[in-house]
Amino acid sequence: MSVVTKEMTIGDVMDAYPETEGVFKAHFGQGCFTCPGARVESIAFGAMMHGLDPEAIVKDLNAVIGAAETAPDKASAS
Repeated sequence: MSVVTKEMTIGDVMDAYPETEGVFKAHFGQGCFTCPGARVESIAFGAMMHGLDPEAIVKDLNAVIGAAETAPDKASAS
């Protein structure tokens, strides 16, 4: 199930799914976290500005989110 779309803003995705930080770093680099545009720019726009395929980024984001949602609850492991 896709949660993230390329039309969503980078900031909204990072706020809602903090586990996606590594995906953004891998695709956009560390600058994504200090760029004021990340709060309002879509994933598609950011990908275009970096010469990247937005669908590949969205696929990676959704994979990380899906893995986090299906991971065993750490609280129940104690």
